[in-house]
Amino acid sequence: MTTPVAKKSALQKLQDWYLAQCNGDWEHTYGVSIGTLDNPGWTLDVELTDTALAGKPFATLKQDMEHPTDWIHCSVSDLKFHGACGPLKLESVIEIFLAWAEES
Repeated sequence: MTTPVAKKSALQKLQDWYLAQCNGDWEHTYGVSIGTLDNPGWTLDVELTDTALAGKPFATLKQDMEHPTDWIHCSVSDLKFHGACGPLKLESVIEIFLAWAEES
């Protein structure tokens, strides 16, 4: 009997992406940060310099911006992915980043 393979969470996939960028150099200057907002909400900032995503087009995404908790705003500028969202949408923002990162 084979054991079913557990599906990786968005956080596990983000950890994998981060580790794949670490080359002894990149992680000393760049990285990934998750923070909080006072409205309330979350931020996800991912440095894209010296990654395969540097220069990759990303269409700014805005969802439910008038909703007090379910809003999402993601964009790329200055070689940085920036996501911001309501307090229950952090996993969604991570998934948006990963879907874009995994597009070929």
